[in-house]
Amino acid sequence: MPGSPYTDLDRPPLSAARLRRALVAPHGPWRRLDLRAETGSTNADVVEAARAGEPEGLVVVAERQTAGRGRRGRAWQSPPRAGIATSVLLRPGEAVPERGWSPVPPPGYGWLPLLAGVALVEAVARLAELDARLKWPNDLLIDSAKCAGVLAESVPGGSPAQPPAVVVGVGLNVTLRADELPENPTGLPATSLQLAGAAATDRDPLLRALLRALADWYARWRDAGGDAVASGLREAYVAACATVGRQVRVLLPDGREVRGTATGVDPDGQLLVDAPQGELRLAAGDVLHIR
Repeated sequence: MPGSPYTDLDRPPLSAARLRRALVAPHGPWRRLDLRAETGSTNADVVEAARAGEPEGLVVVAERQTAGRGRRGRAWQSPPRAGIATSVLLRPGEAVPERGWSPVPPPGYGWLPLLAGVALVEAVARLAELDARLKWPNDLLIDSAKCAGVLAESVPGGSPAQPPAVVVGVGLNVTLRADELPENPTGLPATSLQLAGAAATDRDPLLRALLRALADWYARWRDAGGDAVASGLREAYVAACATVGRQVRVLLPDGREVRGTATGVDPDGQLLVDAPQGELRLAAGDVLHIR
């Protein structure tokens, strides 16, 4: 049947009922899960929900994205059911008295995409049994090829007194074949879990593991008041980051270029680069590892 989710047996559809049983409260860490057969962008969907006042804990998953976005406005697309496309709604600036969480000041929100990267590494390493690493800030690499990316967007509050929400989206290539891989404008080759020889490519347990790890790390970070050092997040990120210790070329948002050695990540999540002009702290930019 044309268009049926069962025409490609290597790419079975996800089950909303099973995912909700596993992930949505009271037995799971999330509040609401919306599975869509197709959407333009899961991030755009969650941004819209955030603007409408949706509480923290919404998860949107799409079997296919037609206008998925990566960092700096780049497209992120894949065939139906060939990957994981999901976005979550977080409101770290709101207190949660029943969990003992105080509001996290907005400057700390920069750790959220890095937090998602750590959760992604853990899920892929545990289920796919692959040596996954992160290229700063949050591209997932397997054998130096990009397999996933993370995009975080801030959504202003409805009033000056209301803190912004944060939407964190993850796109993971699971069963893409070589002729289906996207092109990367920075020249980094792409891959998928299947092409990399993953032990498992079933999207259901992969998605569950990712969302549970994301919820666990978010809880640890909130428990520590948004302190990446006290929560162990910074240590976990540096351990997973393939950029630290490498010679790098960084393309900055303003068009400038920086070359040097990446020496670490500071408490604010910025990349430390030992460059000819001295130590630089970079909050954004496209990193290329120099072989």
